[in-house]
Amino acid sequence: MIKNNNKRIKKSFYFEEYQQFSQNNVDDKYSVSHDRVYLLFFIFFSLIFIFAIKMISISLQEPIGKYSAQQYSNFKLLRNDITDRNGVLIARNIKVFHAAIKPGLINDKKKFILKLKLLYPDLDFTGIEKKISKKKYFYLKQNITEDERLKLWSLGEKGLLFEPAQTRVYPHKNLFSHVVGQINIDNYGISGLEKSYDEHLKINEKPLVTTLDSNLQFLIREELIKFQQVFESIGSASILMDVNNGEVLSMVSLPDFDLNKREKIEDVNYINRTTKGVYELGSVFKTFTLASALNENLVETNTEFKKLPKKITCAGRSIGEYDDKIPSNLTAEQILIRSGNIGSVRIGQKIGGEGMKNFLQNIGVLNKIEFDIEEIGEPIPFRWGKCKLATASFGHGITTTLIQLVKGYSIISNGGFDIKPKLVKRKFEENKKKRILSQAVSQEINPILRKIVSTKEGTANFANIEGYDVGGKTGTAQKSINGVYSNNKINTFVAVFPMTKPKYILLVLLDEPKPNKDYIYHYRDGSGWKFKGTPYNTAGWTSVEIAGKIIEKIGPILAINKIDFDDNYVVKKSN
Repeated sequence: MIKNNNKRIKKSFYFEEYQQFSQNNVDDKYSVSHDRVYLLFFIFFSLIFIFAIKMISISLQEPIGKYSAQQYSNFKLLRNDITDRNGVLIARNIKVFHAAIKPGLINDKKKFILKLKLLYPDLDFTGIEKKISKKKYFYLKQNITEDERLKLWSLGEKGLLFEPAQTRVYPHKNLFSHVVGQINIDNYGISGLEKSYDEHLKINEKPLVTTLDSNLQFLIREELIKFQQVFESIGSASILMDVNNGEVLSMVSLPDFDLNKREKIEDVNYINRTTKGVYELGSVFKTFTLASALNENLVETNTEFKKLPKKITCAGRSIGEYDDKIPSNLTAEQILIRSGNIGSVRIGQKIGGEGMKNFLQNIGVLNKIEFDIEEIGEPIPFRWGKCKLATASFGHGITTTLIQLVKGYSIISNGGFDIKPKLVKRKFEENKKKRILSQAVSQEINPILRKIVSTKEGTANFANIEGYDVGGKTGTAQKSINGVYSNNKINTFVAVFPMTKPKYILLVLLDEPKPNKDYIYHYRDGSGWKFKGTPYNTAGWTSVEIAGKIIEKIGPILAINKIDFDDNYVVKKSN
């Protein structure tokens, strides 16, 4: 029994061992099976997770055709901003899209065309169908906005692709058109500052800061537009500049154009009259004649010229006074105040042709000047002689540009220091001033310019704005057309203010103005006297009136209003 029991026990032992072994084997298989399930579950979950992340990523991206959102998010300006002197934006690049068509990806071309017609009924669909039939990649529309892109994308057509691009926008539209200039579709400057500073705008990380003031530009342009209708001129122009450093605060030429339209303009009437136009400007040159004589100590302001004839001849051609009421006996000062032609000829004869030529070259009036834009006209060359000296002395037969005219007047009024007109702010500029005229010239000329505006004998009374101490000179010239003088006029007024301490120069030009029988003039002498209708088509009745209106508008911005003027410019009389 014991044996049997032992056998049983042994048998039991082996059975339990086998049972334990079998159980362990089953457990191992079960464990392996679970591990495989866990592994498969992990792999499956990981794939779902990765897929979910990808879906979320794609949903957050902008659908832009064959270009990824990551590519477009790295938006780098191809051209930097242009601003005015106060940081006001003038030009900026923004992101846009070119909508393109890849014909090979279009399944149903008729349906595709129908969808496009719903969005853009005015497109040339005959041309589009021909391009699609050629099966070549082409642009449907360029420089489209984000809204347009989304509309096209919503069509759900694979054949529509969107290329990210940049375009230049000009928030002020026409305001700075001639100065800023234009670019082409490839972002290359083709005129104005856009052209002359093309490389700078592409590689420089900071905006191009101009000397211009948007507020002044707006106000001056508004007045020019208003009076262009009043006097029905074919064009007009204005320059406002600091006489001491040459910074141009405003430069307007009309007609102008919307820079955002990028139109090719071939009409010569859209010329930049402030820099490109070359004109005979008439009596504004008389200031240069007297200044030259004073600089060479050939005359004094009180030098008398007696028995001046009303008419003289040179090479068979007659030179006369514009006004027969001008006295025969005048001082050098009175000749300029009354704008006498014959008296100016007599002063010019004292200077001589070579002396007059050297003076005009010295102040930058005769030769082409360097400027921040390339659209610069060149005065017409001529041979100096006896008759040419006579006519040039009163501004006839001699030409220059408006930017050169304000340069010359600035030198004469600022103490005789040379200046370089500029449109762009320069941080590192030599502050050392170079005197090219005697200081006495300004001391003697400036009071005369003031009398031209403030006295009854002067020709610019409508610019006598109380508290602004304005001085200046008028110029009325016949316009030369194909070498023949016509009845059309160029009317110009150059204003300098405040004359006690010159700071600003304002030039106003009208191209072919006409009298207005209904316009009402208000005299600014405090009398309240009014006058209806333009009696003479001269600068005194046209350009001067506009300049006066402009100075009234811009005076507060320039901080030279009456209060400031009284505090800073009026010489206090001692008790």
